[in-house]
Amino acid sequence: MTFDYDLFVIGAGPGGVSAARLAATHGAKVAIAERDKVGGTCVIHGCIPEKLMAYAASFSHVFEDADEYGWGKVRRRINWQQFMAAKDKAIDHLSQLHIQHLNEAGVELIYGQTKFLDAHTLDVGGRKITSDKILIAVGAEAVKPNIPGIEYAITSREMFELKQQPEHLAIIGSDQIAVKFAGSMNALISKVTLIVRDDNILPGRDQDIRTRVQESMVKNGIPVLCNANIEKIEQVKDDFCLSLSGHNQDTITVNTILNVTNRLPNLNGLDLGKAGVEVRQGAIAVDEYSCTSQKNIFAVGDCTNRPHWTPVAIASGRAFANTVFANQPRTVNLECIPLALSSQPEAATVGLTEAEARDKYGESVRCYRSSFQPLFDSIAQPEHKTLIKLVVDGNSNLVLGAHMVGEYAAEIIECLALAIRKGATKKDFDTTIGIHPSAAEEFFTLKNE
Repeated sequence: MTFDYDLFVIGAGPGGVSAARLAATHGAKVAIAERDKVGGTCVIHGCIPEKLMAYAASFSHVFEDADEYGWGKVRRRINWQQFMAAKDKAIDHLSQLHIQHLNEAGVELIYGQTKFLDAHTLDVGGRKITSDKILIAVGAEAVKPNIPGIEYAITSREMFELKQQPEHLAIIGSDQIAVKFAGSMNALISKVTLIVRDDNILPGRDQDIRTRVQESMVKNGIPVLCNANIEKIEQVKDDFCLSLSGHNQDTITVNTILNVTNRLPNLNGLDLGKAGVEVRQGAIAVDEYSCTSQKNIFAVGDCTNRPHWTPVAIASGRAFANTVFANQPRTVNLECIPLALSSQPEAATVGLTEAEARDKYGESVRCYRSSFQPLFDSIAQPEHKTLIKLVVDGNSNLVLGAHMVGEYAAEIIECLALAIRKGATKKDFDTTIGIHPSAAEEFFTLKNE
């Protein structure tokens, strides 16, 4: 059978774009479909604008300390419209770069909603297209909980489209996205209240990291309402009233509500059943080579049952293209992925948490931690101490995990990820000479707790 394309990619996010470009360089005839801006959630509505907002927020703390460093008082009110315009310009530029790279690789870009007609046939905005291989890379979308009045809440997508800065923002959620928004908006001088169902933020992270970040948020003036459930949301004139249970504060009145509770694979409208693609627990089931239950259909990124991180999608997309179109079988190692939190303060982690390590290695686990004042605060007004931590198997001396809260945490932990993946021991850390003065050097001087 003759097909229109060797590969058709559904979704022009990081995973889809990287797979399409690489497959085209291997000689495949490739097309990619997108119904939104090219770049996907990460570039358009997620981690890139979130990071830009965190950069904007970071000036607030610098301005607070400018006087101590001899610069005098600096204006501390952001021009929201100016920031949003600059953010939009940067996002548009990144999106155009993706389009340019696709064009240079010879990939045809088609705009429109895509659905399956069978395992080799697609309907793209009313146009019938056939392809030998198909890659699904449609990502995930925010899902709101079933709460009366939840329609008044916005998601992170709408957050980056607000024309006016919220005066009082209630954030529903406890994961890294909720914490990032809480820290950034608070530093941008909005009043922020974080509503958390559990007894602590950042589920799944190391407990020391969770505790330190939450303590810092409270110190920065963010009320963190833990063990709180929202019973209903009501509109009261131009504001919204949230009725709570499980917390000693019965109601909160705000002018903006941000829901950041869950994201699910964006599979609606694909008609996967017509192609025989298995969906398991709401996600596309794939094997180690990103192949679905249909041998010519593959999937990468947040629509699958793999970790929902942009670098995972990119790595999976490249591995797929090399495996299928270059006869170079590749799989992705999903162990020891570094994770960052662009919060106020910044945090990052890689490897096992202390709890995970003790479950796996028992009493042999040793933890090395230090809490210290950054050099910057020796002149400026001290705000938060930096926390660093290593989790080690006492029997083998292998470093199992590294965790940090403090400035440059993401950059430092990302570099340590390579050492941990390659089997670095605590002795290796102890015999390494660091750069002085730096926060990173403290990892090489840690003593047993």
